[in-house]
Amino acid sequence: MNKLVIMHNQQAVTTSLQVAKAFGKNHQHVLRDISVLQDKSKSLSKNGQTLSEPEMFHQATYVHPQNGQEYPIIYMNRDGFTLLAMGFTGQRALEFKLQYIKAFNEMEQQIKYSALPKSPRELAKLALNANEETNQRLDDVEDDLKDLKENQVIPQPDYNLLARRINQRVSEVSNSYGNIITQKQRGELFKDINGGVKKIAGVSARSMLRKKDYQMVMDYVNDWEPSTATKTIIRQTTLTL
Repeated sequence: MNKLVIMHNQQAVTTSLQVAKAFGKNHQHVLRDISVLQDKSKSLSKNGQTLSEPEMFHQATYVHPQNGQEYPIIYMNRDGFTLLAMGFTGQRALEFKLQYIKAFNEMEQQIKYSALPKSPRELAKLALNANEETNQRLDDVEDDLKDLKENQVIPQPDYNLLARRINQRVSEVSNSYGNIITQKQRGELFKDINGGVKKIAGVSARSMLRKKDYQMVMDYVNDWEPSTATKTIIRQTTLTL
């Protein structure tokens, strides 16, 4: 009997043709059974379940040794073979299943062994690659920590202090208009200063302010003056009183 399991694309596989020979089946029937499994996998995907059919089965062609024509053939890994062979019953089928399992184990061991470094140069290269991978992971961790630190939300005590300073600054500007300013006009001033705070900090809400932007925002609040548009709205509202 030909070898049950072979190495293909650095993976232990068997073929639909070999399965047909081993289990005494028509190759077309084996291809049909695999096609049924592929159709069922599509149905499972539609229902939110997954079956890694593209990894289990790979379609290709082979040249017939007698007539020189090309025919379809399916390469399958251990999972694909296991799924296919579930439907094979009987004592003879069981014997061949056990032979296939043993053959898959032996081939996978060979692949693992062949992948191990065998010379000092290969060992040094493997160590260098491992070191580079470790350094890259450390860099990623450092970047994540830096990003986490920079995007840390402003602590509550600082947030409360900033809120009080915003209220004070609005009151200072309101006093410059005298006693005629209304609650609505104060609302325009708050809208103006809060809009500026969010804009320079790049956030959509004041509660999302980052710790690293605290001093910048505080400086802005201390220097804040209403925009021309806000001043115009306040003057127009005053004229209508």
